[in-house]
Amino acid sequence: MSVPAASVVTVSTSRVVDEQFRALPLRALSDAALAAAQAAGAEHADLRVHRLVTQSIRLRDGRVEAVTDSVELGLAVRVVVDGTWGFASHAELTPATAAEVARRAVEVARALRSLNRERVELAPEPVYADLSWVSEYDVDPFTVATSDKVALLQDYSDRLAAADGVDHVSASVLQVKEQTFYADTAGSRITQQRVRLHPQLEATTVDASAGEFETMRTLAAPAGRGWEYVTGADGVWDWSDELARIPEWLAEKVKAPTVVAGPTDLVIDPTNLWLTIHESIGHATEYDRAIGYESAYAGTSFATPDQLGTLRYGTPIMHVTGDRTQRNGLASVGYDDEGVAGQRWDLIRDGVLVGYQLDRVFAPRLGLERSNGCSYADSPHHVPIQRMANVSLQPDPDRDTSTAELISRVENGLYIVGDKSWSIDMQRYNFQFTGQRFFQIRNGELVGQVRDVAYQATTTDFWGSMEAVGGQSTWQLGGAFNCGKAQPGQVAAVSHGSPSVLVRGVNVLNTRSEAGQ
Repeated sequence: MSVPAASVVTVSTSRVVDEQFRALPLRALSDAALAAAQAAGAEHADLRVHRLVTQSIRLRDGRVEAVTDSVELGLAVRVVVDGTWGFASHAELTPATAAEVARRAVEVARALRSLNRERVELAPEPVYADLSWVSEYDVDPFTVATSDKVALLQDYSDRLAAADGVDHVSASVLQVKEQTFYADTAGSRITQQRVRLHPQLEATTVDASAGEFETMRTLAAPAGRGWEYVTGADGVWDWSDELARIPEWLAEKVKAPTVVAGPTDLVIDPTNLWLTIHESIGHATEYDRAIGYESAYAGTSFATPDQLGTLRYGTPIMHVTGDRTQRNGLASVGYDDEGVAGQRWDLIRDGVLVGYQLDRVFAPRLGLERSNGCSYADSPHHVPIQRMANVSLQPDPDRDTSTAELISRVENGLYIVGDKSWSIDMQRYNFQFTGQRFFQIRNGELVGQVRDVAYQATTTDFWGSMEAVGGQSTWQLGGAFNCGKAQPGQVAAVSHGSPSVLVRGVNVLNTRSEAGQ
């Protein structure tokens, strides 16, 4: 079948890549590496200079538990020689080292040639000469004093700790600045900078007599934003309101009755559904999993290419996109690690599987003329692999249905908010998910929390039970910093947008009973 061409979305920005990175001998490194690779016989070569700056701050009960700063910097050269990949890297950034690394990559390719069963063929991509891209943020968190960050987390912690019933409070923020320079033998030269962070607070109440505890945490998702997100200056997240309400939600949860297991109508908030999207759609539509190329780390996919254009993934209202351009998305880039421009495309349209996430090697295997830009390496010392885009369920395009309206359609069910634990099989088909808060719905209204809830289904049964999606006003990004894949293992950050949804007759488990308690 034919697959629609991917659209390209350009993100403009007035920010520039830090001078500290631009001052590196980027052009000299690329000239030396690419010339050496071609002289040694490479038919394709690319160089990536990669710098990762990370800071993690953790507090326990208002006291600093750890502040960790790290910087990783290095260069990597990837080559194709006689249809075979070669790769090498080094931490030293000199032209002489870059040339030597390129020659070593060629040697690796020649050594592996006898083991290669399928020639590497790269989908073509336009040349992007001397371009720069910076993600969207207002305040670079690495320009904010660590003492100011700690003071803000202490203030947030104190607000929670002051509430009755809160025995312990943990607070953390993880911040990453990622800078890359990409150059290849076709002539592309691309410099990029991305900033992302994840703030989180969690309150714990302890019942010493029963030997039990319960937790409740903030639901602000990790995001491609700056420090303004943590302070609330951008108006994206109302920290004051959430911190004020967590203790009452936690107190109610502790006293809530246990859930009655069985088929149940669910209204699922995007703060929970993003993880279901990630596991049952995001991973399932990675093309390398679908063809069995990626399997050892976390399995393959039931959504195989022979079903492209025919697999009924869900109801006709289901529209899911892959997107490397989503504003503030964790997986958003100007260009991927193969020099492919960020794009947005359909994965599921009208409930039917219509696309995959691809890199320049896998696109031709699917009969496509171009990659949709899903190549990424988490370190200068790791080879780029096909990684997940921002995979998102789209809202109702015709009507801005509210979450309250979805709840009003339910006579007897649950409203699920926030993510927690999860489990899914190696084909991304059988799963179960829990959450942070579970509110009973009676006659279209919320009537208090229940606890010990998990919902269980197969992927196609779950999405096939989706009766309605909320409108644009309910849509928001969730996501994670720690999506793992490959061997040696790599970690990538990814966002997933979702509206609230109404699903009918999903099997609900009582986790306490399932655990034999």
